[in-house]
Amino acid sequence: MEKLTIKTPPDVLSFIGHTLGFWPKESLVCITLNENSIGATLRIDLPRLPGQELPYARTVAHYLTSDTTATSLLFAVYTSEPCQPGQPKPHAATIAALTGVLSEQGITIRDGLFVGDDTFSPYDGEPGHELALPVSSTQTSAINAEFIYRGSTVQPTNRITLPTTNESAIKAAAVERHMDTIQALPTTTATSRARELWAGMLDSVSFPSDDDCHALVANLQFPAIRDRLIADIPGLDEPMKRILFAQTEGAPKWSRIEWAQQLLLHAYTRTSPQHQAPVLTTIGYINWWEGRGSKAHQFLQLALDTDPTYRLARLSDQMIASGLVAGWNMNKNTAYKALPFE
Repeated sequence: MEKLTIKTPPDVLSFIGHTLGFWPKESLVCITLNENSIGATLRIDLPRLPGQELPYARTVAHYLTSDTTATSLLFAVYTSEPCQPGQPKPHAATIAALTGVLSEQGITIRDGLFVGDDTFSPYDGEPGHELALPVSSTQTSAINAEFIYRGSTVQPTNRITLPTTNESAIKAAAVERHMDTIQALPTTTATSRARELWAGMLDSVSFPSDDDCHALVANLQFPAIRDRLIADIPGLDEPMKRILFAQTEGAPKWSRIEWAQQLLLHAYTRTSPQHQAPVLTTIGYINWWEGRGSKAHQFLQLALDTDPTYRLARLSDQMIASGLVAGWNMNKNTAYKALPFE
């Protein structure tokens, strides 16, 4: 795929929006660079209380140095806090702390942007309309046009909206019938049939029948089968444990992973609340693989809303909260990315 070049500040903000999938609010976004090539993109909530700047900067640096090839970075501060003439920019102490911590790691800050509700400007520039550009100018940037051409959109927030479901009793009964069939089979036979069904869905170019969706949801109710099906998503022939924790030698097939997420969302609409937790947890896991921690957390919380005792959702959410990054995202050759950029 031909590389695309980011040339202007509107290009940077367009890249951030499409890479994250939403327009950040009260956030710090950092993009690592190796010479002129883009590496990882990190979004993290801005600190809310004074005195947290240094611990916050160390946390951010910990994530950024996962990209071992990074030599510099760009950042953007998204906030509704206004700039006051003659006063430091909002969160200036945070950026100063981050600059110091990163310099200890041999990483320099190449440039920064201050993004308000309606305008954006250089972070190190003086407040003033002569330096500010309207946020709407990102809509006409070359990078934004290329992303849209390739089917990408930017949502106004990162809040996920699930498709609606109905006829819960009928769907629950259909899933239960498949579960009864699965329980009557030897474990190896049940797992083999589940993998065959799932492989057929992943290799298809169309959504499965309702009955196949009910069968998939039923298989996900059994932890041993569920874990095997999750490990089958990336299309890698490596040990299951290494796949689940995204620590494989080979790169995952990201298009297959994205299709798996669409299939699972489609299957979700064929479920009842009592069977939704494994489906939502698997979608959350995929988002963790892709480096979308905030979305992963939301899906896992939705899973726990349907079943507060669902163990995999709780453990996965604790893993994400601890700051564990999927191994694939620590290597530019295996990390999830929509398009190649310079």
